[in-house]
Amino acid sequence: MDKPKVVLGVSGGIAAYKACELLRRFTESGHDVRVVPTASALHFVGAATWSALSGNPVSTEVWDRVEEVPHVRIGQHADLVVVAPATADMLAKAAHGLADDLLTNTLLTARCPVVFAPAMHTEMWEHPATQENVATLRRRGAVVVEPAVGRLTGVDTGKGRLPDPAEIFEVCRRVLARGVREPDLAGRHVVVSAGGTREPLDPVRFLGNRSSGKQGYALARTAAARGARVTLVAANTTGLPDPAGVDVVPVGTAVQLREAVLKAAADADAVVMAAAVADFRPAVYAAGKIKKKDGQDPEPIVLVRNPDILAEISADRARSGQVIVGFAAETDDVLANGRTKLARKGCDLLVVNEVGERKTFGSEENEAVVLGADGSETPVPHGPKEALADTVWDLVAARLG
Repeated sequence: MDKPKVVLGVSGGIAAYKACELLRRFTESGHDVRVVPTASALHFVGAATWSALSGNPVSTEVWDRVEEVPHVRIGQHADLVVVAPATADMLAKAAHGLADDLLTNTLLTARCPVVFAPAMHTEMWEHPATQENVATLRRRGAVVVEPAVGRLTGVDTGKGRLPDPAEIFEVCRRVLARGVREPDLAGRHVVVSAGGTREPLDPVRFLGNRSSGKQGYALARTAAARGARVTLVAANTTGLPDPAGVDVVPVGTAVQLREAVLKAAADADAVVMAAAVADFRPAVYAAGKIKKKDGQDPEPIVLVRNPDILAEISADRARSGQVIVGFAAETDDVLANGRTKLARKGCDLLVVNEVGERKTFGSEENEAVVLGADGSETPVPHGPKEALADTVWDLVAARLG
């Protein structure tokens, strides 16, 4: 089979050096990559580097190898075009259809999915002109990944940092796998919860669960690749890298998760509650460590109920047409318990799976049945968690119309 053809556009920002890592991931995973840098990008990383890493010639001008008509052919033959980093200048040129070099010509001739990974100073990203350009590109079907928050050039810190190349690669991989030019979640805001809440008992102990957060992160990555603006409410998911283009809100307890979800859901088109939320919490928090006393049994731990977030947001939806998805982790009578829970919670979809010490939690795979309030039943066979995520978003997109 022919290798998927990827055009990696690199524009002139300090983050250009990070594109070398993105290029390596593409080539090592079997993609045929043609790097098309701007003239400014070559001030940061030379043409020899791009050529050596990609195994393909590198050019910035439409006048190089004119007999091959590169300004047309490169875009025509591509399966994916990704621009990383995409500067404010590049976003403006792409939005306005300018074509003054090989990369901008390639963007005009491409009929494949296009991904932009912006990187710039916070003030440039937040400027109304840049935001208008981003909105225009998204409206036309491009996936524009939200920049990360962190250290920028010099001592500046803020939103505008290029996301981790590994996470940009994951977005591109999902876009390529779907092979769809028009992202079906473009213009939508979705909220995903992930991980497991922890309810403190004393300063060193807590009640928790085995949830790793991997399914919620797969849902967030997949939604971003399908063009959505994603808010990820992450409960105790230390060690998982932030998905590219996703706003991550860290929380600890069920009460904190409720507050974050309700705030983010105010303007959301869909909310997917993939987090394992504790049903109970200790009634009393001990200010000091609970000591073991010789010859005495410990005092019983009295529990109180946590708020039922899924039932609450299902009953009191923040906006008309909002789609609510819940998750049910069951150990027995999986489907029967799932149907009962779906009716009790009042959500539109419920993802039901069997869990246990060696099932689902912490795994890279999942198996589930998605139950619909309309009586539908969609089985998802054992496979990668991103496959289940795609099925969930397929069902959500259909309900969003």
